[in-house]
Amino acid sequence: MTDPALSLLPPDLRQSPTALAVARGTQRLLGSLGFSSLPELALPSGRRADLVAMAADGEIWIVEIKSSIADFRADRKWQDYRLHCDRMFFATTPEIPAEIFPADAGLIVADAFNAQILVDAPEHRLHSATRKALLMAFAQTAARRLQSLADPQWRYGEMC
Repeated sequence: MTDPALSLLPPDLRQSPTALAVARGTQRLLGSLGFSSLPELALPSGRRADLVAMAADGEIWIVEIKSSIADFRADRKWQDYRLHCDRMFFATTPEIPAEIFPADAGLIVADAFNAQILVDAPEHRLHSATRKALLMAFAQTAARRLQSLADPQWRYGEMC
């Protein structure tokens, strides 16, 4: 059964249909592993991660979605994401060769319906101050997104 709240979400026109499909399958995988995830989360550095996932114990994963070889080659900002997570993954389609991705990051292969981890990501534990900042950003962003679903006329920061 589909969550009725999901039908209220506006389409994300910044992403290609392929990237959206990979994100959906990856979020399903993350949920099955006990993680809650948010797409397009602003990090304390000012970068925006494709997916940030948080486990009940506070472990944080970042997943960078790559929908094509050209997408991977054109974008190097993902190297900064390691400073904001305990584990860093790439997620892509089965058509993209796994060999193009760095060996020091995890790899998830996904479609719109499911995903699997092909390469587990090495752990590099976050500094406690960075973890706290990310946990706060994750919670505040999730709360704002839920509030805007419940009250579409409400805008963050405006007084009623």
